[in-house]
Amino acid sequence: MNYLSTLPDKTALLDWQKERGNNDIAKVNAHIHTPYSFSAFKNIPQIFEMARQEEIKVLGINDFYTTDGYAEFIEQAHKNKVFPLFNIEFIALDLDDQKKGRKVNDPGNPGRTYLSGKGLLYPPKLDEPFVTQLNTVQAETLKQVEAMVEKVQHILINMGSDIKITMAEIFEKYAVDQVRERHIAKIIRVKVFEKYTSSSDRKAFLEKLYGGKASTADLSDNSLVENEIRGMLLKAGGSAFVEEDPKAFLSVPQVKAIILNAGGIPTYPLLADNAKGEYTDFENDKEKLLQELKVRGINSIEFIPNRNDLKRLKEYARFFWDNQILVTFGTEHNTPEMIPLTIETRGHVDLDHDLKELSYQGACVVAAHQYLMAKGQTGFVKSNGHRNGDRLQPFVKLGHAVVSRYLTFLNKH
Repeated sequence: MNYLSTLPDKTALLDWQKERGNNDIAKVNAHIHTPYSFSAFKNIPQIFEMARQEEIKVLGINDFYTTDGYAEFIEQAHKNKVFPLFNIEFIALDLDDQKKGRKVNDPGNPGRTYLSGKGLLYPPKLDEPFVTQLNTVQAETLKQVEAMVEKVQHILINMGSDIKITMAEIFEKYAVDQVRERHIAKIIRVKVFEKYTSSSDRKAFLEKLYGGKASTADLSDNSLVENEIRGMLLKAGGSAFVEEDPKAFLSVPQVKAIILNAGGIPTYPLLADNAKGEYTDFENDKEKLLQELKVRGINSIEFIPNRNDLKRLKEYARFFWDNQILVTFGTEHNTPEMIPLTIETRGHVDLDHDLKELSYQGACVVAAHQYLMAKGQTGFVKSNGHRNGDRLQPFVKLGHAVVSRYLTFLNKH
């Protein structure tokens, strides 16, 4: 059962919060991946152990294509006294942007568009034809990964190596119900490091695996090694690369429809500036981006601040928030590198007070949406994707009451 459905009605809840008079800002991370897709974490309890150590009070699961982790996530959230946000992520393809060569929020692939859904219903629900659409995408993605594993194994055989890479072992040891490129890179790194113990032997093997290209990764950093394996072998131009079938992608409108049917808020993950201060074609002009998102019916954006400059991040985040677009922040944790759950900007620079407040307020909007949907009411967006009102503040106020009441309940039990 979703505890939010048992909370008092909106008026009583707001009255409770007003009488309580607590306006503390909770520490938030609204976007992390778990082992149900790919994650730096070994398991979900590890996530909440870190959350407890870092005093994170609002945490959002955000796996690719699946809600399978929700039940375990909410169980651990209750146990560790954390408010859970239920999210999901997709990779869509906009054929028009692809034809134009326009890069959206994937800097390497024109037309490819990441979209998240925020505040989905719990327990999860999805109707037809959306279930079939999602299953088809998952099946096509799995075919691509299986083909890459086969290519890797052929490369190893041709090298005369006795190292074996199989889908069965990846599922058994490293994946829950999805296998992605990063899983393949991880098992290769583990197998190579198990077989060869010296740095010189490891480098020599990797160079052979890369077709004569030298390994330059720091072998003491597993994350860097796995990223190098992925880049050398599995990405475009690599000897084990397999091009994705167009059937592995839904269109942006199809993804939006799935998110809305699942009770969520369609959300655009905004890359913003890279280390050189560059933006993608789609994001370079924030005024035009705002209008483009409105045309596409998207009223929510999110950032992964560890890839952004603090000043530039604040400029973009404040601009969209002031234009009544929902803004949230997260760490993603969708690489092998284990970083803190506490949100930082590029160079390990903390969010300033204004951005910490905005981060919490954004999470409150999602919390209010989850509460209203659990009550069978209209949340931040309607079922057709249109806004429910044109101001963020009423949802911030309600969401603050929801989070406060929820955490109060957990702290008493």
